[in-house]
Amino acid sequence: MGPSPRFGLTRAVGLVAWVALLAAAILAYVSMERGHPGASRTVVRPTGTVLMSVRDLARLETNELHMEKVIDLADKQSRLFGLIDTSDAILLVAAGDVTIGVDLTKLGDDDVVVDRESSSARLTLPAPEVLSVRLDEEHTYVYKRSTSLLADRNEHLESKARQEAVRSIEEAARDSAVMEKARKQAERQLGDLLKKFGITRTTFGWRPS
Repeated sequence: MGPSPRFGLTRAVGLVAWVALLAAAILAYVSMERGHPGASRTVVRPTGTVLMSVRDLARLETNELHMEKVIDLADKQSRLFGLIDTSDAILLVAAGDVTIGVDLTKLGDDDVVVDRESSSARLTLPAPEVLSVRLDEEHTYVYKRSTSLLADRNEHLESKARQEAVRSIEEAARDSAVMEKARKQAERQLGDLLKKFGITRTTFGWRPS
């Protein structure tokens, strides 16, 4: 003999009541969570698309400098068992072009953090550096070359003077004011780039050089 219709009806009513009670409990929990903002939290994670797009810029060139240096270089020599000092000397007027920038290929996964809810991002960038130094051959010349009577002419002296010019120009380009200008320019350029991704506010951090 099967269950009576009354028993089936009672069971169905009980099931509906249980479902209604469960739904009411879920709605009450959701309402409570909405009324307590502290119960929720926003998880900020790196955004791969933004990171890859920034990396694609590779070396971000921020400043171009034109500098001049005068290099006075001498090859000191001695003759007659050290009794006579002689020299082969060169005076080189060197002009050079320096490119300052940021190597964005050094960015790690944790260096670009994006919060889509607030449309904000934080970038931690490698320090600006000298990306290249090139002598301006058109404006680089030997102003004076003098070889003492008993001295041997050093055929490598001019190339050494040019190497010293490049080193000296690069050192001068590392001035703190130049690097600060490079940082500000990089922030402007990257801020403009991120606006294309809907990022309206970007903060920057810098690694030590």
